[in-house]
Amino acid sequence: MVQSVRKRQDIPENEKWDLRHLVATEQQFNEALPTFLTKAQTLETTWHGNVKSAADIITLIKDYETFNTALTPYVEFAFLDPETDATNTVAEERYAKTAQTLAKITALLSFVDSDILALPTDTLQQAQMLDSNYAHYITRLLDRKVHLLHPQAEKTLAALQETINAPYSLYNTTKLMDIQFPDFNVEGKQYPNSYNLFEGDWEVEDRTALRRAAFDAFSAELKKFENTTAKTYNTHVTTEKTIATLRGYDSVIDYLLADQEVNRDLYNRQIDLTMKELAPHMRRYAKLLQQTHDLESITVADLKISLDPEFEPTITVEESRDYLKKALAVLGDDYLTMIDEAFDNQWIDFAQNEGKSTGAFCASPYGHHSYILISWTNRMNEVFVLAHELGHAGHFRNAQRAQTLFNSEASTYFVEAPSTMNEMLMANHLLKTSTDARFKRWVISTIIARTYFHNFVTHLLEAAYQRKVYELIDNGGAVNATTLNQLFRSVLEEFWGEDIIINDGAELTWMRQPHYYMGLYPYTYSAGLTISTQVSQRILHEGEPAVADWLKTLQLGGSVSPVELAKTAGVDITTDQPLKDTIAFIGSLVDQLEELTAEINA
Repeated sequence: MVQSVRKRQDIPENEKWDLRHLVATEQQFNEALPTFLTKAQTLETTWHGNVKSAADIITLIKDYETFNTALTPYVEFAFLDPETDATNTVAEERYAKTAQTLAKITALLSFVDSDILALPTDTLQQAQMLDSNYAHYITRLLDRKVHLLHPQAEKTLAALQETINAPYSLYNTTKLMDIQFPDFNVEGKQYPNSYNLFEGDWEVEDRTALRRAAFDAFSAELKKFENTTAKTYNTHVTTEKTIATLRGYDSVIDYLLADQEVNRDLYNRQIDLTMKELAPHMRRYAKLLQQTHDLESITVADLKISLDPEFEPTITVEESRDYLKKALAVLGDDYLTMIDEAFDNQWIDFAQNEGKSTGAFCASPYGHHSYILISWTNRMNEVFVLAHELGHAGHFRNAQRAQTLFNSEASTYFVEAPSTMNEMLMANHLLKTSTDARFKRWVISTIIARTYFHNFVTHLLEAAYQRKVYELIDNGGAVNATTLNQLFRSVLEEFWGEDIIINDGAELTWMRQPHYYMGLYPYTYSAGLTISTQVSQRILHEGEPAVADWLKTLQLGGSVSPVELAKTAGVDITTDQPLKDTIAFIGSLVDQLEELTAEINA
């Protein structure tokens, strides 16, 4: 039964993460933060205008990296704490103070890139030869050289980072603090609602009247804030366009892709091919849901329900540990040690409480263990969510041990591959544990509903919508709530056709996703899952050699491009074959669901 949302202070300690692993006390934080401004000033005094040779470049990069490594735990502490409770004024004030300090530091150190790139290209190439650890970092600097502004302009932009990033903070303030969802009534009974309750419980509720009433109530409250949210988002995308233009990019899309080290071909292919070729398979899946639940029609509000809700097991937090260790054992003893450490040492925030961020994420500050945020519902599918986030933790654990800070973080294009890989390994493990048709159907339907729907439908549709927004902005336009609603509805209609009713409120889905404030992030979920699907099949059929390639890939971190990362894992993403094969694989899973359903019904 869904309970009212608890306050953060009422949550038991064992359900919370422990940020004291980053910063032990408030006093330590308050004493340390100002010192980084002083250290940044010293770095500027020492180096600004004094970078003359290839050896100087390497020494400066190392000094800059050492500075950032020391700063990292304090920034993560300040930024993670508000994620668990947006109503915590102390955490919010600390966040604001840190953001202000970071803006000053970034402005002071903006000279690093400018001074290095002011040198001749052959000097930078000599620096690459001096220390291979920084070869890729310098390559990425060289790629940006043509788009670099005058040093003073770079310093000004850096000083404005807090203002430039303000839309994301405003979005979260509206979403997590201002929107207060009232209870809703179904057949004379009152039910609580919130972001986490809706996305964790009501969206997957098997009682149709209750699920649809929750959707309508949730959408009605969202709509009251559509104009404020749209204005916030318009500020964000027009700011991005301004910066893209200043830097000489014809399109804001090209500007954002440059940071991912991929071109338009890979970006457009992921969206266009999926919209065209995956849609028929997912429409079949939706029709199977409609048939199984005996629905007269199926709407967007029904797409997250379980194919067999009566069968879906419940699971405790401790039971999930056992499943995770068995499923991920193929990745080696160190991976299993990490899982135990995560559970035993409070890396994970399991709580459901008022003001907590929605969804789930993993933060992996360099030189420290990861932190995972999740809102635990006791549904068995949560083990897939936790496997996903531990995939990020395992990726950065491997990368950070093998790489320096600046080489540790892979391109966003690749970063969702390790997380979705763990979901596939969990599915492979569960399918091997039983021959029961109903259990197999539950596992496969969970892969579809959790892994592929989330990454290849939910986020892919967001990506298709996001591209439409940026195309409009590139053409000199602006967006408001009416425009955004129309754009999102058009994407839903294109993908689902006439098979699914796009009910009122579905167009407001753009209001629910913070990824729009993180560059071209949404499409990378399906890009990462394309890679992990292919590698998980390699592991399933080849065993240890494929595992060895995968661990080697994780250890490369961001020292090579995403194309090279995928190649190391045995996948060639320069062609469309991996994506086509993955879509075909999803189609085969739907085939199996149809066959198993017929068998069970017979």
